[in-house]
Amino acid sequence: MRVLIVGSGGVGAAFASIAARRPVFEEIVVADIDAARAGRAAAMARSPRVRSAAVDASNRADLVQLARSCRADIVVNACDPRLNPPIFDAAFEAGCHYLDMAMHMSSPHPTDPYNTPGVMLGDAQFEVSHEWVERGQLALVGMGVEPGFSDVAARYAADHLFSRIDEVGVRDGSDLVIDGFAFAPTFSIWTTIEECLNPPIVYERDRGWFTTEPFSEPETFVFPEGIGPLGCVNVEHEEVILMPRWLDVGRVTFKYGLGDEFLDVLRTLRKLGLDSTKPVSVRGVEVSPRDLVSAVLPNPAELGDRMRGRTCAGSLVRGLAKDGSPRESYIYQIVDNEWTMREFGHQAVVWQTAVHPVVAVELLAHGLWTGAGVLGPEAFDAVPFLDLLAEHRVPHVVEDRRHLAVA
Repeated sequence: MRVLIVGSGGVGAAFASIAARRPVFEEIVVADIDAARAGRAAAMARSPRVRSAAVDASNRADLVQLARSCRADIVVNACDPRLNPPIFDAAFEAGCHYLDMAMHMSSPHPTDPYNTPGVMLGDAQFEVSHEWVERGQLALVGMGVEPGFSDVAARYAADHLFSRIDEVGVRDGSDLVIDGFAFAPTFSIWTTIEECLNPPIVYERDRGWFTTEPFSEPETFVFPEGIGPLGCVNVEHEEVILMPRWLDVGRVTFKYGLGDEFLDVLRTLRKLGLDSTKPVSVRGVEVSPRDLVSAVLPNPAELGDRMRGRTCAGSLVRGLAKDGSPRESYIYQIVDNEWTMREFGHQAVVWQTAVHPVVAVELLAHGLWTGAGVLGPEAFDAVPFLDLLAEHRVPHVVEDRRHLAVA
């Protein structure tokens, strides 16, 4: 399989490094508007099958030309979701399959943002699914770690562990620490602001999708293997959009275990208007406040050598077991930063985000996952994915939660 990765930041570079070790990938092209950065990402993969290219991800025509020139089978979107539309459209025009790790962005309801959804995540993608079906092309959306792994975990639970699912609660947290900084995010602060300060979305079978105030429904969730209890709050995320489309589930939520300090920073940014993407004039220069925040904070992809700890992602599933008894299971994956840095040279969060799309693309290459249209991870059999994930030495764990207290 021939892969074009658009975006050579942390996730794009990690994807290339992981995929370069898998023989199914004939050629991997890492493309970025910054040719030097793309070159560095390709060099990190240490493989003659990986090369770099320069491309402006906002320019659909240039993307189409590059995809065709490198005869890509699939376009992997490793950019932030602002650039989704041109990359998504270019893959379609070039006749390629497509994969992203975050869906097209949402827009809050203009008059009732904390009750009623406006434009939901991925709406524009699902609207054209029939066109992809007609062409026999697949757009696999939301296929990172979150969304991605948690969606696969929920599909596995539905098929193999539960006879009835009352709720899937995606819960993410970590004990990661970055030495030497008063405040430093472990993932893109631009995307984190977008997810955490937009109205969170919740799904209930009898109500459908609805929104709430940011940081709603706080709870303490005890993360496994010693990570421990973390305060979690509702966040806008793709799993809530995706799971009900393919799974029969009573309720879906997504909550981050961000910690009190991070939540306080986000609230302050919001209060000061520094979360805004609308440019303001500063001495005659137009500057987006959120872009400024991103610029002054350290690049998370470059902090791996100062980072220590683990990151955990998973789905907490409640309902009835196959025998009809009550069941509550947390299906999760933990990745250790020391291991990813030693083995790949990439910090844990970006590596964990990248390994899941690598697995998905490999399944597509082998014909173990097949389909056309705009589909989420839940649309596919979970077992081949989880089996191949274990080959990458990051297996899933199913933990019985009935005996654990979750406040």
